[in-house]
Amino acid sequence: MDLQQELNKAGGFKNLELLAKQVVEGFIAGMHKSPFHGFSSEFAEHKIYNQGESTKHIDWKLFAKTDKLFTKRYDEETNLRCHLIIDNSSSMHYPKLSSFSLDSLNKIAFSALASASLMHILKKQRDAVGLSIYSDNYDYYAPEKGSERHHQMLLHQLSDMVVNQPINKNTDTYTYLHQIAEKIKRRSLIFFFTDMFQTSESQTKLFEALRHLKFNKHEVVLFHVFDKKKEQQFEFSNTPKRFVDVETGEHINLYAENIKENYENAVTAYFNDIKLKCTQYRIKYVEADINKNFNHILTTYMIERQKFL
Repeated sequence: MDLQQELNKAGGFKNLELLAKQVVEGFIAGMHKSPFHGFSSEFAEHKIYNQGESTKHIDWKLFAKTDKLFTKRYDEETNLRCHLIIDNSSSMHYPKLSSFSLDSLNKIAFSALASASLMHILKKQRDAVGLSIYSDNYDYYAPEKGSERHHQMLLHQLSDMVVNQPINKNTDTYTYLHQIAEKIKRRSLIFFFTDMFQTSESQTKLFEALRHLKFNKHEVVLFHVFDKKKEQQFEFSNTPKRFVDVETGEHINLYAENIKENYENAVTAYFNDIKLKCTQYRIKYVEADINKNFNHILTTYMIERQKFL
């Protein structure tokens, strides 16, 4: 059964763990063409036993099969601490969908599946992962851990986030980023999923908050999640349409063709400004178009992990 069939069978995002596993396996299968050919060999759940270590965690079943001593790796042996931050404001639930498919994900579903795929890799590598979700409130926080129970709890939160759409919720992202920066006590790799639709004043404060994370020695990757065809290129049919701000309820009636060029120029200039500020503040910027696959997300993780450790 392919990934699309599993998505349909799961009824959306009820089986997020299986979907994430298949995304990662598909990514690894194509890695023989990439410079990270040996990456999959890092997916180890054991390490070689060294003489003098405690025998408490020796895997005796594996010893019976291989005649070699290996110990099981546990949470306290994590190599990396990673914290996922997801913007759950109303604009992240665009476009509004009654069902999901791999060819039809909205921004929040894309962010959830991307996060779950990263979590799957982190779990395999015995790394610790934490999660923050915010809208007009700090909706959810979990510190970095690596246990199976913790992993399942985060998957449940991601699934709920996708199917429970907030109504008219905007956010002051910078407020919660400052709070998150204070909560994460140990140096971590931060993955931040947001559509970056902020007012000019809020954007300035947002980058101040991102600098707070950088000041605390964290490495920050900003995944800029958006629908490139609709939200940047403004590709709509040239019929009268009502465009509604899902966070404020304000609306405007117009023909898309009448403003397409000016809109695209303005949004592209805004996005370029975001990229420039990320460069200035030494934040990794990654365009995350929801119409594309997850390979660029996972490749970014691999590159940043190698730099981080």
